[in-house]
Amino acid sequence: MNIASVFNALLVCVLAAVLWKYIKLREHVFMLEEELVLTRQSQELSQVRIDYHAALQALVEDGTRMVCTGRMHTDRICRFESLCYSTEAEEFVFFHSNSSVMLPNLGSRRFQPALLDLSSVEDHNTQYFNFVELPAAALKFMPKPVFVPDVALIVNRFNPDNLMHIFHDDLLPIFYTMQQFPDLDMESRLFFMEGWGEGLHFELYRLLSSKQPLLREQLKTLGRLLCFTKSYVGLSKITTWYQYGFVQPQGPKANILVSGNEIRQFTKFMMEKLNVTLEGTPSEEYIIVFSRTINRLILNEAELILALAQEFQMKTITVSIEDHTFSDIVRLISNASMLVSMHGAQLVMSLFLPRGATVVELFPYAINPEHYTPYKTLATLPGMDLQYIAWQNTEKENTMTYPDRPWDQGGIAHLDKAEQDRIIKSSEVPRHLCCRNPEWLFRIYQDTKINIASLIQVIRKTVKSKPGPKRQKWTSGLYPGKVRDAKCQTSVQGTSEAKLSVSWQIPWNLKYLKVREVKYEVWIQEQGENTYMPYILSHQNHTFSDSIKPFTNYLVWIRCIFNKNLLGPFADMLLCST
Repeated sequence: MNIASVFNALLVCVLAAVLWKYIKLREHVFMLEEELVLTRQSQELSQVRIDYHAALQALVEDGTRMVCTGRMHTDRICRFESLCYSTEAEEFVFFHSNSSVMLPNLGSRRFQPALLDLSSVEDHNTQYFNFVELPAAALKFMPKPVFVPDVALIVNRFNPDNLMHIFHDDLLPIFYTMQQFPDLDMESRLFFMEGWGEGLHFELYRLLSSKQPLLREQLKTLGRLLCFTKSYVGLSKITTWYQYGFVQPQGPKANILVSGNEIRQFTKFMMEKLNVTLEGTPSEEYIIVFSRTINRLILNEAELILALAQEFQMKTITVSIEDHTFSDIVRLISNASMLVSMHGAQLVMSLFLPRGATVVELFPYAINPEHYTPYKTLATLPGMDLQYIAWQNTEKENTMTYPDRPWDQGGIAHLDKAEQDRIIKSSEVPRHLCCRNPEWLFRIYQDTKINIASLIQVIRKTVKSKPGPKRQKWTSGLYPGKVRDAKCQTSVQGTSEAKLSVSWQIPWNLKYLKVREVKYEVWIQEQGENTYMPYILSHQNHTFSDSIKPFTNYLVWIRCIFNKNLLGPFADMLLCST
């Protein structure tokens, strides 16, 4: 081999090595530039700085981690680290690695029907959450992830165009879900995944966080694969009080767990965020009539306003969603003595009323007030301290119907003639499921001329004097603790008579409370028997002789009762032998 050939071969090798190194350097520069872009995209979401390379390495090595609370999909909230979302597939992704955690690990039960509800509306098949699973190794074949450094709360809004749904289904549950988890503070960010636009009252959602909430559609502008460094998915249902009739006719929830105190803590927060302040007692008391401007109108609204003002000798004003800012409405309602309104979503604003105020709900013809009670249920929650009154138009000549409107505005022209005639002749809408019952829609979108004399009479049955705010009596709903130092003594007289004496000390918290009536409930059960004898007593000791047998074991339970219906816990069981 001649020297020229060797030299050429060496030169080719050197050039190949240089070219290979140049290509690798270009690839490295490209990767750095891509990481820089992705880091910048992440920081467009948040001011929190993120080490992109470290975040990506953690995702590849550790995968996704999930730990949930709750036993069923209807009460489950899950905390994730490195949960990802594909904006192309519109699916959440759980990446598996040797360090992944999935609790509960449900297997295929995760699809029966879902891991959890994204909304506070229970078990609605449009609100389910789940994810697809991939090995973390699949990341090398996927779009580079954009990391979301904010702590995220990922939920669905149920209907952001309706005030009742906004407060009952979204705002209250979000507020108290955030109270459950310390890192869901004002610096966390809300992500709404249901697919709606902002809706009519998006400014209310902005009050819950210092950061702009993001909608599902907006996520597509951020990247093809988003990864939430820390997120919570799902909403607490503990504050909801009403079910809308998807499975059975609408009504109060069977097990209501929220009280007026929690509602009022929430309204205090909202008022602070809206810069609505209560500066002592208003200079004059007044009544508010909520005016509707599109449908379900009060046809003699001016006459109604004048009659209320004259009857109660109070200023009477109107407010409407269309003509007032939300802050102004809250400011006015929060000092009002009475709120009068046709049945409708705006009545959820009664949660801003002061204690002692009165809610008057007006129902159109053929709408039974006992069948539609979201606002009655709210007003009568323990601790809301509101007076609730329902009035129904029972005079067919005082209603104006609109059979030729579109079906979703109460029209019935699309129905056959026989069904139209039946609906028009009907005097009460039968119980029904949500949400397209044509008879319900026909009647609920009527306009109504109020029978003023009838309404005043109904109000006066409840409001005997001038309505007005009152202060809360904190002791009115407080429960007794356990009775203390419970003891029993027995004595036997002959072979057939015995006495059982039981004594105890008052509950520890009673000495700090002013309670109208204190009673004690004692249960006595012969050991081995299935039945017991209950006794209600006024004193802290009592001797029982009826049905007490010699040489017998008795089980005794004792508890305290405040004001007839506030039942305390039973003290530890006593075993008493005669």
